[in-house]
Amino acid sequence: MSEDRIVKETAEPSTAVSFTELNARRLGPFRRFFRKHPRAMDAVVIVVFVLFSFPGALLLIIDSGNWIGLPGVVLSAAALAFRRDRPLLVLAFVAVLDLPVSVLTEGGGSSGVATMFALYTVASIYPLRPALVAAAAATVLSVSGLFLIPVSAFEGAPGVTWLLSGFIVMFLGIAVGVGITVRRDREHESELREWAGRNAELASAGERNRIAREMHDVVAHSLTVMVALSDGAAVVMKRDPDRAAAVLRELSGTGRTALADMRRVLGVLRTEAASETLEPLPASSSLTQLLDGFRAAGLPLRVTTSGPRLPDDPAFQLTVYRILQESLTNVLRYAKGVTLVDISIARTGDAVSLRVADDGRGTMGPALSLGSGQGIAGMRERAAIYAGSVECGVRPSGGWIVEVRLTVPDADGAPGNARGKEKDDHAAQHAAHAHQGSAR
Repeated sequence: MSEDRIVKETAEPSTAVSFTELNARRLGPFRRFFRKHPRAMDAVVIVVFVLFSFPGALLLIIDSGNWIGLPGVVLSAAALAFRRDRPLLVLAFVAVLDLPVSVLTEGGGSSGVATMFALYTVASIYPLRPALVAAAAATVLSVSGLFLIPVSAFEGAPGVTWLLSGFIVMFLGIAVGVGITVRRDREHESELREWAGRNAELASAGERNRIAREMHDVVAHSLTVMVALSDGAAVVMKRDPDRAAAVLRELSGTGRTALADMRRVLGVLRTEAASETLEPLPASSSLTQLLDGFRAAGLPLRVTTSGPRLPDDPAFQLTVYRILQESLTNVLRYAKGVTLVDISIARTGDAVSLRVADDGRGTMGPALSLGSGQGIAGMRERAAIYAGSVECGVRPSGGWIVEVRLTVPDADGAPGNARGKEKDDHAAQHAAHAHQGSAR
């Protein structure tokens, strides 16, 4: 199952539920009922048509014994039962049927109301141009029936034919207008539903990426350090038991820390609490513990710092922590024969620069990745949040170097604090580089 499909399956149900609830509040109880039961609405339409048309057909039978109007009403009512399934066919049937019925009953048995309902259905289903063409054809047939009625039927009112034609055009126009409005409302509702689905899909994908990034950092770092510690303990077990015991204690502590971090990260999958309480947010003092852990794993570190201390923003500190953690994990995992890992943390004004350089062998150009291959992409994503950049590659003198630049956030709305916009801009710039570079 692909990740896109998983995201859709997790996003769409909640989106559909929320949008349905919102739309249900907008609709009244009657509209909600008929939307859930469309055949009930068809029955109402047929009943309304019969109530309008049957009395006229009945009066024709009583006054003049003309029975033509009654089968016209029955046939039109039967046709309206299929207006949703065959809207154009039903419209053509009732409009053509109205012509002989109107002529033979001298206008008394017209099924024009059925034409209105059928025309509304066509306009609510089909695009504007087909709906207007259908409306024009139905109007011509309905008006033609009036002019084919014998002149003697309107001897007392010579202008009544034109007056009735005007009413027919008006009512059919109203039917088309209402149908077009309903169709546009449905299209708008569909667009809103699609927008809500895309929005939830993007939010879900972003949350999944954040969880995946955190899990990668926690698991990759911890397991790499634990493997190095266990290998070191095995080497010194016989000749220096005390040293081996210390390494094993460090191994145990690393495992417990990793387990605690994983529990906090996985908590986002089970709770609806605020997201800032779900991420492990190391304080700046944790950098010392991080470096001590890598030293215990066998990395010869040299750390230099300059400028003011890092800002108190815990999310910014987490970014520095994770980038430094990923860089050192890659050194521990891939580099061979390392004699020095040079770490520089410098702050100048609103900029923080990180530099991690090792002198080991194993540039990892064509080598197989030992991890997920997302380490560099994750660092670039984190740096982009703070309008930063990550550059990495092989050193001319041998080894690997990672150079990071971040913009410090401040409370005055400086560029580093506009994370949402900065993330979009810089993520787009670095997306093309996410898959480049080595497995580091």
